Amino acid sequence: MNIHKTALVHPDAVIGEDVDVGPYTIIGPNVKIGKGTKIGARVVVEGNTQIGENCQIWTGSIIGNLPQDLKFKDEKTKVIIGDNNIIREYVTINRGTVSTGETTVGDNNLIMAYAHIAHDCVIGSNTILANVATLAGHVVIEDKAIVGGLTPVHQFVRIG
Repeated sequence: MNIHKTALVHPDAVIGEDVDVGPYTIIGPNVKIGKGTKIGARVVVEGNTQIGENCQIWTGSIIGNLPQDLKFKDEKTKVIIGDNNIIREYVTINRGTVSTGETTVGDNNLIMAYAHIAHDCVIGSNTILANVATLAGHVVIEDKAIVGGLTPVHQFVRIG
């Protein structure tokens, strides 16, 4: 485990073997990070968030933040991210709402810079979300689907 001296990792966070945590990154108390995951600079991982093994999370990403939903009342919801995902710069992935309880991302996905995954989304495996793809709440992206750059996806849409 290699945690930069300026990173803030809560003592209750569970950090796997061979995890790298970059400078000025913040990892909250209810976070679990799988072995071999590399987290860049100025990343925030908070909420009830589980990140799988061998993921890459690049600079400035925010994972597990509160959902942007007016009905949300601080329920114990979560983000679950599988293995071997590449999450590029400034991606945001919000927690679920009480509706489904979680936002999920499968395995082997490429989520490019500035993409947004809103509350209660379900992302399958082997997908690509290109730069600035913006998913509203409750969107489902099925396995092997590709969402092109600058694409907004309205809430409750299924792609794939």
